[in-house]
Amino acid sequence: MSYALKTLVATCAFVTISGYAAAQGLVTQRNLSLGMAKTIAEATLAECKAKGFHTSVAVVDRAGQVMVILRDEQATAQTVEMARRKAYTARMFRITTMEFQKRTGNDTPIAAQRDLTDILALSGGAPIQIGNETIGGVGSAGSNLEADDACAKAGIAKVADLLK
Repeated sequence: MSYALKTLVATCAFVTISGYAAAQGLVTQRNLSLGMAKTIAEATLAECKAKGFHTSVAVVDRAGQVMVILRDEQATAQTVEMARRKAYTARMFRITTMEFQKRTGNDTPIAAQRDLTDILALSGGAPIQIGNETIGGVGSAGSNLEADDACAKAGIAKVADLLK
């Protein structure tokens, strides 16, 4: 094999291996801490309680997994599941569930998204975001839809300075 051919083969092998190694890099991401999730949940519950509602709240992480669930002593049983699903929906679609509800109405081409497992198209869920990056979701259930939405947003507002 000629020297030029050996050099070409070695160069191609090096470039191929270098490209593969670069594709093996680390992914860095910001995640919701348990402390922050608890603060959001407690602030959400307190906001609704101050308005006279007995609600449940759920906070999920960037993967949609539950981090915190709180239920007021007088909240009914189904509110826990509704709060979890609202938080999950807000996280997965990266918009409030009020907006999701509007976007996926019966006459829209994407209405079938409502049929996905664990999705709930009712107001009361909000994504937890740092800039355009969604790191979690919060859901509130047990009051009226407008109050649930406001309570979820109030929970996030409690930690807004930390989400910059």
